[in-house]
Amino acid sequence: MSPSRRVLFQRRRLAVASVLLVAFGSVGYVSVTTFAPVPDSAPALVQPVVLTQPAAAPVWPAFGESAIGAVGFPGVLAGNGKQGTVPIASIAKMITALVILDAKPLGAGEDGPSITFTDADVDIYYHSVAENGSVAPVVSGMVLTQRQAFEAMLLPSANNYAASLAVWAFGSVDNYLAAATTWLANNALTQTSVADTSGLSTFSVSTPAELVEIGKLVVGHPVLAEIVALPSALLPVIGTITNTNKLLGQGGVDGIKTGTTDVAGACLLFSTDFTVGDNTVTLVGVVLGGDTHSELNAAIAALIESVQPGFHDVVLAEAGAVFGSYTTQWGDVSDIVAERAASVLVWSDSPITGSVTATDLQLGRAGDEVGEVSFTIGTGLPVTVPLELQDTVADPGPAWRIAHPGELLAG
Repeated sequence: MSPSRRVLFQRRRLAVASVLLVAFGSVGYVSVTTFAPVPDSAPALVQPVVLTQPAAAPVWPAFGESAIGAVGFPGVLAGNGKQGTVPIASIAKMITALVILDAKPLGAGEDGPSITFTDADVDIYYHSVAENGSVAPVVSGMVLTQRQAFEAMLLPSANNYAASLAVWAFGSVDNYLAAATTWLANNALTQTSVADTSGLSTFSVSTPAELVEIGKLVVGHPVLAEIVALPSALLPVIGTITNTNKLLGQGGVDGIKTGTTDVAGACLLFSTDFTVGDNTVTLVGVVLGGDTHSELNAAIAALIESVQPGFHDVVLAEAGAVFGSYTTQWGDVSDIVAERAASVLVWSDSPITGSVTATDLQLGRAGDEVGEVSFTIGTGLPVTVPLELQDTVADPGPAWRIAHPGELLAG
């Protein structure tokens, strides 16, 4: 082969190799850019503002000690006056009822076992009369169901039925007192103690805060909640008995128990239901140390009326509310939105703080969960709402991929 032909052949081989190299390089470039993961898009988040409501302004009685709470809210919402240990009069019968029901359960709609009253119960009756305590008639040989006997104890606040039921359930009053002490400890009622079944003893004591907790237990017990809401009842032999709670039925009051002694004064552990937004609030409160029950009832009615506006139904998030967005390098945009609506019932000016978190995103479909917004109400447990993509974030496609190798290969 002549030198000139050899040079020409080499040049052709070089040209073919160059073409093949470019071709293979192009195929590799396209493959890499086609299958490389797209870059992450960081969320731009919108943090919620702190939500506050007007402070409650309870109108407290000008006497004694008071406290209020609500079912579903921990502890006491507010109190007034000395909050120490004081005699609780016949409110102690609610402890008697709860302790007996712990040993002798009674379900909703049930009458329970029959109880035959004896000469011993008649003796208890005369003993209660001698103590100048409140009583209801009893006849030896008469039979009441457990529920009827509870009605006789709680509606007219009969001291003799409190003692008779304690003996029926535990064999003796002393055995009842031992069981009550254990029950109080088990329910973390460390500042409450009972020295009798009726509360006539000045050594049957509690605090306003713990009486509120006892009230919550009562309204949470189906049978007791029904009984304390009865204006009256018709019982065998005894006849018609009337609830001593004259505030019953006024302003939604549906319980719980009166109490009156010279030392404790006029007392009432009360409950009432009212509506706030879509929520039903069960308010439980206690006022101790009134001069008369008329004065006491008027003060409690004013207190309840003033407390209701202190509850607020606060919207935390509407469904679809925007809490941020993603903007991709290839121009796709999607808002980060609340998956569902959420609201919360709050008391007074409890602060509500919120925090939004969301993950970095590559690709996603509308409706994919990408984070959450968490609201904390006061010191309570948080309320969490999932966040989702409002619009699909799609692959940018081959044209953008081929034109942006740096963005694709930067990671």
